Amino acid sequence: MTGVAVIAHRGKTLGGGLDELRAVLAARGIDPLWYEVSKSKRAPGPAREAVERGAGLVFVWGGDGMVQRCLDTLAGASAAIAIIPAGTANLLATNLGIPKDVEAAVDIGLHGNRRPLDLGVVNGERFAVMAGTGFDALMIRDADAGLKDKVGRLAYVATGLRHVRERAAQVRIDVDKDRWFKGKASCVLLGNVGQIIGGLTAFEDARPDDGVLEVGLVTADRPLQWGRVLARMMTSSPDQSPFVQMTRGKRIDVRLKRKQPYELDGGDRKKTDRLKVRVDHHAVTVCTPAEVKT
Repeated sequence: MTGVAVIAHRGKTLGGGLDELRAVLAARGIDPLWYEVSKSKRAPGPAREAVERGAGLVFVWGGDGMVQRCLDTLAGASAAIAIIPAGTANLLATNLGIPKDVEAAVDIGLHGNRRPLDLGVVNGERFAVMAGTGFDALMIRDADAGLKDKVGRLAYVATGLRHVRERAAQVRIDVDKDRWFKGKASCVLLGNVGQIIGGLTAFEDARPDDGVLEVGLVTADRPLQWGRVLARMMTSSPDQSPFVQMTRGKRIDVRLKRKQPYELDGGDRKKTDRLKVRVDHHAVTVCTPAEVKT
């Protein structure tokens, strides 16, 4: 078999932990290049080194932030990426049908489909699931401030409730060089897949390999309005809400009147007043279950 590497976030747990991962790989006759990091932002260096040392298959152990850092680094490389979903939300793994089971995830990496996937690019950094500013970025920022490690997915509920009264901001959005929206919005979301935090479906028709990104905009700025938006999301029909607008495109330019934080795949980023977004078509190869077609 081609060279195999493991890049693991040692702070993330799944099943019997990294000991189980070592044992499962050993049982299949694999002695991989092995890298461990304490933070996801330290993953790019090992990812580059693994490919330089000949790895054609890279297992990534961690959550969405860890996966995002590795995909951003390995875009355009010939190596395939296999996800071991050991994080809190594991949104990319969930959308691709990769189970939270060490042995099953390893076998998908070794014997599953090798599927080319798109990545979105925001201000020069790639994402696989979603990016956004406004409500979702504030929710994720606060959840990342230690709460997520303590209570898991409930952190998103708690911090989300904290921001449903956040006032909308002036925003201007161009999609493929045409003016699409100008006005006040409380959330701008860019999606590469359909399902987001909490199992909610934001973009029913999204596909991570179709060469376009989904764009969603929410104008709700009161708890009751947000309740109506979330109710529609729970029935997989957010576009039916009067407080939601949607489109899709290859290049999106989001300009904000005031600087706001934004997020990539659940990771908080510094404030900005502009998001320059494009799709990087078939940027990476990811191992997926043979039967999954979404």
